[in-house]
Amino acid sequence: SCLPENYQMKYYLYHLLTWPQLSYVAINGKGKIVGYVLAKIDEESGEVLHGHITSIAVMRDFRKQALATKLLLQTSYAMAQAFGAAYVSLHVRVSNRAALGLYVDTLGFEIKDTEKGYYADGEDAYDMRRPLGPTLEEVKQLNEEQIEFWRSRGHELPEATLPKSASTQK
Repeated sequence: SCLPENYQMKYYLYHLLTWPQLSYVAINGKGKIVGYVLAKIDEESGEVLHGHITSIAVMRDFRKQALATKLLLQTSYAMAQAFGAAYVSLHVRVSNRAALGLYVDTLGFEIKDTEKGYYADGEDAYDMRRPLGPTLEEVKQLNEEQIEFWRSRGHELPEATLPKSASTQK
């Protein structure tokens, strides 16, 4: 188990059946799932269409290998490509310093609000958001199809950070 939150199986199935393009797993060399991201599209009335990370986890032995970054990059790309989402949101425990470092320092999320008593144990959560588009760190991991997609949406991708195979293509 990777997370302190326990969802019922029907919750996972609802996400997978409704937004199959947005959930991904990371698998080790032995075919074992070592991480996942569960995501959805929020279509609240009066709000801009946006994606939401419902849950993301990587097993402890597989952390510090950029798996969470890769999972978030892939689902963010799918949110923008398949649904035209403008931004992605997530909630994180205020005490989860490691996750906050990843979200703020690596992925460019910003805290929008604090939701009091959000978690079942009463802990508060930060409501975090990030416009969709690759960060400088993520640009290094884009494949050619993703590079072309972000460029077609008007994103300037710094040549020095692109993978070598894509840095000369525009």
